[in-house]
Formats: sequence, C-alpha cells, structure tokens
Amino acid sequence: MKKLLLPFLLLFTIIASAQNVNQIHQRAILVDTHNDAISNQLITKADLGKLQTTGNFDLVRAKTAGLDVQVFSIWCGDQYGNGTAYAYANREIDSLYALISRNPDKIKLVRTAADLQKTVKQKKLAAMIGVEGGHMIEDRLDYIDSLHKRGMVYLTLTWNNSTSWASSARDEVLHADTLKHKGLNDLGKQVVQRLNKLGVMIDLSHPGEQTFNDVMAITTKPVIASHSCAYALNPHRRNLKDYQLKAIAQNGGVVFLNFYSGFIDSTYDAKHETYLTKHKTELDSLIKIYNDYDLASIRLNVIHKSEADELRPPLSMLVKHIDYMVKLIGADHVGIGSDFDGAESYPLGLDSVTDYPKLTAELLKLGYSEKDIDKILGGNFIRVLKANVGK
Repeated sequence: MKKLLLPFLLLFTIIASAQNVNQIHQRAILVDTHNDAISNQLITKADLGKLQTTGNFDLVRAKTAGLDVQVFSIWCGDQYGNGTAYAYANREIDSLYALISRNPDKIKLVRTAADLQKTVKQKKLAAMIGVEGGHMIEDRLDYIDSLHKRGMVYLTLTWNNSTSWASSARDEVLHADTLKHKGLNDLGKQVVQRLNKLGVMIDLSHPGEQTFNDVMAITTKPVIASHSCAYALNPHRRNLKDYQLKAIAQNGGVVFLNFYSGFIDSTYDAKHETYLTKHKTELDSLIKIYNDYDLASIRLNVIHKSEADELRPPLSMLVKHIDYMVKLIGADHVGIGSDFDGAESYPLGLDSVTDYPKLTAELLKLGYSEKDIDKILGGNFIRVLKANVGK
C-alpha cells in the first residue's frame, strides 16, 4: 500500500508546489524594464494586441504571464543621427500610442508609480516608455523635454554608439583611440542635470565606465541599469563590474537583469560566431529582407531552431547572475529587464513573456523569501520610479 501511495504523494507535492509558485507570481507586481517589441513592430507590422506566433511579446501572452508593467524600448540604430533619430523615436512612440488606442481595455500608458498601481488594479498592462540611446535627443536639451512630455520615464545615455556628449561601453573598449572624448563633457553634464530635474531615470546599461563614473559623481537621483548582467560571471563590456553594482546600490538605484545569452554565458559569443559563419549566405539574405540585423538573426534561429537551441545556456545560468547580484548588493537593488524581442537568443526555457513564472520558481528553490521575490519582480522598480518622479 505504501508503494502505491508514494506516486500519488509525489504528484500532490508537485501540484501544490506549482500552485504556490503561481500564487506568489500572480500576486506580485511584475515589471519588465526593457522590451524591444515596439521597435520591431515598425518593421514587422505585427498587431501586438493579438496573439503572435513569432516574437517574445504580445498583450495576450503578457496577460497569461502575469506581466503587470512593461517599459517599451524606443530605439534606433546609429544609422540615425541629427535630423533623423528624434523623428524616428517619435514614430515608435506613435506606434505605442496606436497600440494603446486599439486596446484600451488591455493596456494604458502610465508615467508615475501612483498611475502604475492604479492601472494594475484595473487589470490592465501599465505601459511605460524608455528611450534607448542618447543620440535620439540629437544634442538638444529641449528634445529631452519633448520626449518626457510624451511619456519617457528613462533615457539610456548611449546605445552602442557614443554621442557627442557621452561615450559608450563599446567605444570605450573597442574604439578608445578614436574617441573625441571619454565620459561626459559639459553638454553631457547638462543632460544629466536636466534628467534629474524632470524626474527621468538615468539608465546606465550601455554607457562606458568613464561615463558611468561621471554620472555617479553628479546625479542627484537614483539611477538604473535597465538591462545588464554581472561582469564577474561573464566579462562582457556590456556587463557591470562589482564596483559599479555597489555604486548603484549605494546610490539607491536598481540593476535589472538582461536575459540575452551573450551577456549571461561567457562561451556563447564564440559558439554563435561559428554558427553565423556556417549560415552567412542565408543571414545576408535575411538582412536584405528585414533591413535589420537583429530581426534577421532572430529569423535565422527560427529556421534552424534545433541548432540554435544548442547554443543557449541553461536557465540556471541566468539565475546565477541574479543570485550573485543579490548576494553582492542586496535584494533591494535587483530587478528584471529581459531585452525580449531585442536579441536572437535567451536561456533554454525562456522563449517568451509566458515563461516569467519559471524565474519565480527558481528563486523559491534557492530559498528566497516572498518579500524579496516581490522586490525583484517589481517592487524595486516602483521604489526607484517614485524616487525620481516623486509620486
């Protein structure tokens, strides 16, 4: 009889555990600080209000996942500059506004923590705007004001490309000899001051170390890193070193973990280069179709799914980055910034927004308290938003 009962007891334990994870996950306010779906939408023309068979995000899957707040990345590459980048940013914001107007019962634009919490209670997705790349302000402080009026809650000071006023992580590492200046110049300091005054969060995910240090020396508000990982676990130029993580914590800011395989796994880039070389002709054809390298890479992985999956790190490797940061700087300073729809590869098991509960389950397995999980999933974002906006 005991032998017969064991399988049933095991099944009951598994079901009870899954229910507990779901209850904790659904109760928490889940915030993702970085998603590129709107940038892609201009190219793919996908209606994100409906269930999609490609990509990582849509409003249907977001609801299923218990996603409460999505900060949408407004982004354009370095082929856009003065005279074009600001206009492109506004096209993307227009696209987000259109999505909201088509789905008023599902999604609402919010700017403050109070509006965020009110919208979550209404069972709608709270949409926010993050502008990824200082080149989109085109060296004009008044463009910061305009983007803020349209809903910008954070500005990533640089993307991979440096601006005239701030140097990027890529350029500080790979192009240091050709940089006109390193860190912030006078205009850069004015940008930081303007963002602080307006209550727009300063995002330090892409800027270089000197820019990071210059910002930390003058900012009067807590900063964020909207989508970054730990340099100690993967020494990638886009990841943050221990002293940077500690500086953000001391400042009262938050680091939001990026899901991209290349930032999580130190072996990924080399394997991915070999894979791309093998499929170079096909990738080149896809780039011509989409006129976008990232979308072409994503499509290539769909075509060669089993091969691409072999390159992906395990979910446990992402969890190690989260756990490393929590142990170093505390659960008050860590959050989620997936970079969904902005990269070609994520850990196994993280295929779309519907997989967020798996992170909750992994944190519970590590012994994290419900209180700390609530902070990581969204509480820390709400706190840092309040500290910048003031309400």
